[in-house]
Amino acid sequence: MIYVILRFLALVFAKILFRLEASGRNNIPGTGGFILASNHVSFLDPVLIGVASSRRLSYMTRHDLFSVPVFGWILRVVQAFPLRRDSNDISSVKEAIRRLRRAGGLLIFPEGRRSLDGTIQKSKSGIGFLAARLRVPVIPVFISGTQRALGRNARFIRPAKVRIYFAEPIYYDSPASKDNYENFTERIIQEINLLSKKKED
Repeated sequence: MIYVILRFLALVFAKILFRLEASGRNNIPGTGGFILASNHVSFLDPVLIGVASSRRLSYMTRHDLFSVPVFGWILRVVQAFPLRRDSNDISSVKEAIRRLRRAGGLLIFPEGRRSLDGTIQKSKSGIGFLAARLRVPVIPVFISGTQRALGRNARFIRPAKVRIYFAEPIYYDSPASKDNYENFTERIIQEINLLSKKKED
């Protein structure tokens, strides 16, 4: 119930302040586990992608944010779980696998951290590993406008037009290996880049 209320408030906020538009939501599967893989330029990205998604999502979130008063409580309500970025955090990977196996949706930012200038950075191979292990579809996502609304060094939220694009799902179909995980992740990044170019056309 609390989640439903928070999601409704976030949707109203997104529609009024950001005139949020989303296309390709039909590419999100109606059942089963799935991964959304998005570019990342703002703290607003997970909130707005979560609002735009046709299904509820889980989130990997920087572990220290869970200790922030009120915000940490909200993270738990929206099914976020902690990630330690400065180490090989096996516990967060296990939690991601558990949630995907329970037919949940997982939002991942392959870059690992917010981009300073909006360009998509070199990514880790975690998406490839999860897609290979669980054979779940990966939907590339591109979000635009949040850098103007609340960029990495911004102190205040500003009104800005935000658009979100969901691409067709991609499935891992190669033998399991580190190189193939990296190649698959690179393919996802290329698809996100293609979405960004379509947005500019």
